[in-house]
Amino acid sequence: MDRIVGRHVYGSLYGVPRDKAMDEEYLRGLVVRAAEAAGATVHEVKSWVIPGEKGGVSVIALVLESHIALHTWPWYDYATFDAYTCGEHTDPWRAWRLVLEELKPRHYTVQYADRSQEVLAKPPA
Repeated sequence: MDRIVGRHVYGSLYGVPRDKAMDEEYLRGLVVRAAEAAGATVHEVKSWVIPGEKGGVSVIALVLESHIALHTWPWYDYATFDAYTCGEHTDPWRAWRLVLEELKPRHYTVQYADRSQEVLAKPPA
């Protein structure tokens, strides 16, 4: 039977060190390493700095298997991370664990959604 596999890990990180949360190049590298840790294939990475007190850094990696995103708000010592991957060969939990190891938040919350789908029947030809 055909099976579509999708896994989605997303969370909030509190107490992220500001020096890391403000470093666009470091965060770009972290997202690429997270994608690789998940077994995903990086297609393109975009990042930008949003200026001002309520600004921060956003990094989004388009992976052939879906996407990985990291957004920081340095003045709040806060970040969010989102990894959605498709395919049995990928594991977004590995990406999440790498981000935790690197950013070392004081605490965090994490959510998981199994977005897999069993194909129950094929439409008639």
